[in-house]
Amino acid sequence: MMRLKPLPLAAALAALVAVPTGAVLYGWYGAGPLPAEKTFTVPDGASVASVATKLQKAGIIHSARAFRFEAKLLGGNAQVKAGEFLLPKGASSAQILKILSGAEAVRRFVTIPEGLPSVLVAERLSAQSILSGPVEAPEEGSLLPDTYDIKAGEPRSAVVSRMQAAMTKALAEEWAKRGPDTVAKTPEEAVILASIVEKETGKPDERPMVAGLYSNRLRQHIMLQADPTIIYPITKGKPLGRRIRQSEIQAKNDYNTYSMTGLPKGPITNPGRASLHAVLHPAKTDALYMVADGSGGHAFASTLAEHNRNVQHWFALRRAKGEI
Repeated sequence: MMRLKPLPLAAALAALVAVPTGAVLYGWYGAGPLPAEKTFTVPDGASVASVATKLQKAGIIHSARAFRFEAKLLGGNAQVKAGEFLLPKGASSAQILKILSGAEAVRRFVTIPEGLPSVLVAERLSAQSILSGPVEAPEEGSLLPDTYDIKAGEPRSAVVSRMQAAMTKALAEEWAKRGPDTVAKTPEEAVILASIVEKETGKPDERPMVAGLYSNRLRQHIMLQADPTIIYPITKGKPLGRRIRQSEIQAKNDYNTYSMTGLPKGPITNPGRASLHAVLHPAKTDALYMVADGSGGHAFASTLAEHNRNVQHWFALRRAKGEI
């Protein structure tokens, strides 16, 4: 019987590597499943990983996992850019990454998240190199958070004007449909209260409840005691980066709701449409207090005794995590 001679170690390793390497190269440079030319949108701030998932869901590539691996191995550290891109029929993964990381997009976008203060909106627009001209921080609360398309050479001031026009329209629509339980007497008051709600909770389903709580406090002439109103005069809405000092809690100014009753003199951020809707349709509740519950939301209470128990529970959670 003929016996096969064992391959030298180097040859054996080469044989093992050859097939997967070939598969990787084919997966990267071979034709993809896209059946026809298609536009594809990359949102502002997207990563290669998030785009890969979106490409797979759209049927443009076979596997998001393979795309991420191949992009890291063969893509030369290319980063995707925001915009709307035209992808050809059967585009390979290599072609797709080259297009999405290139300078020529059909459309480009800038995203203003809900609760982004005007000073940071100005910084975000300044960072868009395709725009032209200077930009100053617009009036707080005058911009509608959303994703906006931008064109090469467009003045930054023109983009701000479009954002302000969008807020004017959204506010008018929401105000026309306001409910009977809102405490806002004017659209301007609605924006101020919505800006506080926006900064106080990151959970969309909590907004009506937080709006209801603050509405109760306003009706009963109780100080709102909203921490973000302490921070705003100090940083204009940027993160404070440390704990609030006792002297800042006691500071008297037109924003600090720990030292005044009623609303601040103006918004403390740019609220989204959902927060505007919440203050114009607040939840029916008797809650007057809230404290973080450790899950990203809040525990609400209608009495001080109940609130104190919630606070103790919150401190216990923080101690258990080693935070205090």
